[in-house]
Amino acid sequence: MEIWTDDYLRILHEREAPPADKSCCLCSAESTVYRCHDCLGEPLFCLKCCRDEHRRLPFHKIGKWNGGFFEETSLTKMGMEIYLGHQGKPCPVLGEIHEWEDTNEPIHQPEEDLPTILELPFLNGKQCITIVDKSGVHSLMIRFCQCLNACTTDKQLFEMGMFPASFTRPKTAFTFLVLDGFTLDNLECGTSAMNYYNKLRRMTSSIFPQLVPDRYRELMRVAQQWRQLKLLKWNGFGELALFCPACPQPGINAPLPANRHPDDPSWLYARSLVMDGNFKAEHLHPTHPEDEVWLTDGQCFMVSKDRYKAHLAIAKDIVQPSECNNHRAVNQANASRHKLEATGIGRCACARHGCFVPHSVVDFQKGERQMNMDYALCNALSHRTNGLSQALTFYDINCQYNKHFRRRVNESLYLSLPSGMEIIPGIGLWHVHGHQDKCYVRYASTFITGAARIDGEIMEMLWAPLNIISPAARGMSTPHQQECLDYQMNDSNFMKMIRMSSFLCRKYKEAMKGVAESASAFDKLNETADPIMIATWEEQDQYAHSCRVADPSAMDVFEVQLKRGRLGGNLQRGAATWIASGITIEEMQIALTMDTRRLGRHPTETQTLDICRRRTKLQSRIDEFTMVAATHLGEGFDIDDEIRDLHLDFMDDDSEDEGINGSDTESEPEAHGRRLRDLFYPEKTVIPLPSNFGVARCAELGVEHLIGQEIALREGQANDALQAIRMHLADKAVLFRTAVHPAKSQAKSTRAWTQVHSVERVIQLNTMIYMKCRAQLGNLDAHGLLKKYLRMEKCHLKTTAAVCYRDL
Repeated sequence: MEIWTDDYLRILHEREAPPADKSCCLCSAESTVYRCHDCLGEPLFCLKCCRDEHRRLPFHKIGKWNGGFFEETSLTKMGMEIYLGHQGKPCPVLGEIHEWEDTNEPIHQPEEDLPTILELPFLNGKQCITIVDKSGVHSLMIRFCQCLNACTTDKQLFEMGMFPASFTRPKTAFTFLVLDGFTLDNLECGTSAMNYYNKLRRMTSSIFPQLVPDRYRELMRVAQQWRQLKLLKWNGFGELALFCPACPQPGINAPLPANRHPDDPSWLYARSLVMDGNFKAEHLHPTHPEDEVWLTDGQCFMVSKDRYKAHLAIAKDIVQPSECNNHRAVNQANASRHKLEATGIGRCACARHGCFVPHSVVDFQKGERQMNMDYALCNALSHRTNGLSQALTFYDINCQYNKHFRRRVNESLYLSLPSGMEIIPGIGLWHVHGHQDKCYVRYASTFITGAARIDGEIMEMLWAPLNIISPAARGMSTPHQQECLDYQMNDSNFMKMIRMSSFLCRKYKEAMKGVAESASAFDKLNETADPIMIATWEEQDQYAHSCRVADPSAMDVFEVQLKRGRLGGNLQRGAATWIASGITIEEMQIALTMDTRRLGRHPTETQTLDICRRRTKLQSRIDEFTMVAATHLGEGFDIDDEIRDLHLDFMDDDSEDEGINGSDTESEPEAHGRRLRDLFYPEKTVIPLPSNFGVARCAELGVEHLIGQEIALREGQANDALQAIRMHLADKAVLFRTAVHPAKSQAKSTRAWTQVHSVERVIQLNTMIYMKCRAQLGNLDAHGLLKKYLRMEKCHLKTTAAVCYRDL
């Protein structure tokens, strides 16, 4: 590597000086002093060849040899002119007449040593125009065509691939390449116009970027116009937005109702939509709203401003409290920020493929209110749905939102739904876990015919790229901000469109495999079921689905029906499984408590996040265990029953910190406060096991048979813990001998000590499990087993430190 570095560094130094043979690469003239840094190999040119070679490459960087180094210059300083209108040749009418001589602007002669990077309005008595290219900012002498039938100056620039910043007397223009480059950087990287133009200034001059002409505001305006032209070019009709090619659109990719097969199910041509809001796409009040110019109002994804404002003016803002859960969308419905014109945006997308629906994006004024989402949903349901009789809508608060949706539509002058369309509300599988149990069967996509499995989180993936540009668009004018969002959403749909074929082929193969497996499992289940019960279930299924739109409670027939009882072998086997899961939860609590104590008082953010995730998982296990408790403990069980406190005896309390939940020593009031705080830590929660109730309370509940089952399981737990302790003590002894052996290398010794500490933690965990198990056996009055399983002492866990090197 060192040899390569020297060679490459030598080559870099040699490139800074001209070769011994300073002849022109084209005409072999010896008076060669110019080098092009953008041409391949940085060839040398004479003055004439350099100008002739670069008439169609005016943005190349040129260096002039001054005897000591290649000094930066430009083709403009070398006298090169760009002619428009005659394929690069001078206009015959122009001659020696300059079209700028009629102007009132002063014509000045710059000094010879004027920095190249400065803006040059005139050079040698000839007008210069600032051209912004992807390679940097340049000043070029542009000679316009003066023929009688010649276009205006702005159109002549446009024909040459340069977008003028002014339509009357352009003095600045942007090449199509730089506009496309900025658009792509904005789409893929979220680059703002300011950052992109600052990059161009540094590319022009890395030492004096502040001297480069500032055309940031012009770039913002021209880029906005360029995006509109690109959309008009791609589409060529009134609607400028792309939509999902796979969603059914009658007359486009799906047959009209008259041409469909009579046996086709209605869900085959159903539109699936998912709704969501984004509070990252904020927008400030404009400073000069009277100067705003709308280029694509209502033609892409954002709704038309006038009709939307008219709807909001007459819509009733009904505050509907959440009856299901503490949903963010419901609680933020009245969140208002006075400095913001919009607190966020809400939109609809196809639920299966994640494509935005045109004309369905609205902005929020006071949060995610129903009046906002009503307008978005009605517009989405009206987009190319003529001939569709069914639509599935997924919303994380659909159980609340859908209750009075039809009534709100009927009462509004600006809301309408396609005639004859049936709206089936649903909740994605990801969101349904935060609802009441009854919401699962009423709204989960699993119970909607033809809906497939919709996770409901596809919108979060669509928000991610928009959240990157939202801060930059926060202070834009309202039309500019909405057009930026429109362009981003259109690009998102375009990327999904070009990738959809391979995606659908892969999903089709997975679906075919899943259908075969599901069909096999269903056939086996169907063969064992009673035919009479099967017929009854089919009738209940048909009736529930026919009534679900008008009465979602009809779907409650799919809810799991549990009959309580405490007799029979099947129930006893179920109780054993339930108790075993409770013992597993206790072991998880012990492991989490030990890891929390080990963190100390100042854990890192990563450690704290890991503990929070484990607590969330543990709490979910505890909730499931507690829900089933009533089935095994009987109707007399109350979740608020007094049960003994959770207590863990640590064998090394004198050397461990309490961790992130407290300290070592506490006063009585502090201890009382800690016990209150412990209620919010799942590792401190006492689960309703018979050993936690005690023998007397189990007798009152009539579940004495559970005591014997738990004792048997506890005996197995104690045996497993003791076996694990023995095995790891042996491992610790071997690792310890390896760590202290003088013949071992430092690396092997360090690795052995690390393994010793890991084994010690496992031994400590199993010791705590054994001690907890023994305490629970005492609560169950299993005194005979306590004589077999003795109390664990520190001396029982010691390994010999004697090392006989001769044996190693």
